[in-house]
Amino acid sequence: MKKILRYVVIVILGAGIALAVIYREQLNASELENWVTDAGTAGPIVFMFIYIIGTIFFLPGSVLTLAGGALFGPVWGTFYNLTGATIGAIISFIVARYLGHAAIEKAVENKTEGRLKALKDGVDDEGWKFVAFVRLVPFFPFNLLNYAMGLTNIKLHHYSLATYVFMLPGAIAYTYLGYVGREAVAGDEAIIQKIMLAIALLAIVSFMPGLVRRIRKGGKDSANSE
Repeated sequence: MKKILRYVVIVILGAGIALAVIYREQLNASELENWVTDAGTAGPIVFMFIYIIGTIFFLPGSVLTLAGGALFGPVWGTFYNLTGATIGAIISFIVARYLGHAAIEKAVENKTEGRLKALKDGVDDEGWKFVAFVRLVPFFPFNLLNYAMGLTNIKLHHYSLATYVFMLPGAIAYTYLGYVGREAVAGDEAIIQKIMLAIALLAIVSFMPGLVRRIRKGGKDSANSE
């Protein structure tokens, strides 16, 4: 039964990813707005559900994040984007852990290099701190990283909390960018100030990887000296 269930999950996952690739071009802001509007008061739930499905099946998260900002504004948009992305990341993590953790553990046991080996070693050495690092610094593509993390030994609650907290800066910046885009189309008189703030937020996010690398390197050097 376990083998059958595992194969069923693999088939569903494969079919979902294939459909996501085939219909990727049909996922756009106007279509999302129609779905959310048609749902009425359940619009936020529908949007988060779409984000969860998109995260699991490798739909472009940037389109969803920008749409969240345009549809719900910078505050609620950030909350809905971050919540949907995190739940999708957790589900992907659980699926990968159930399907392949033991096999990957055995496969990389004697390897000395490789990206997956580096990921596994990083998590084993640093735990949630490594999750924080890869959420802020593009080490893996977001959707792929969620599955890759499930193949490591990190605890689910450490992974979940670090994912939510350290995806927040990027979520704020790109949600606000989506909101500003909507305001620009609407002809907001204060659009210049909003654009400047959006640029400032994106600049902060772009500088964060370098800062995180320095902090992480400093921490490692301190540990080695001790």
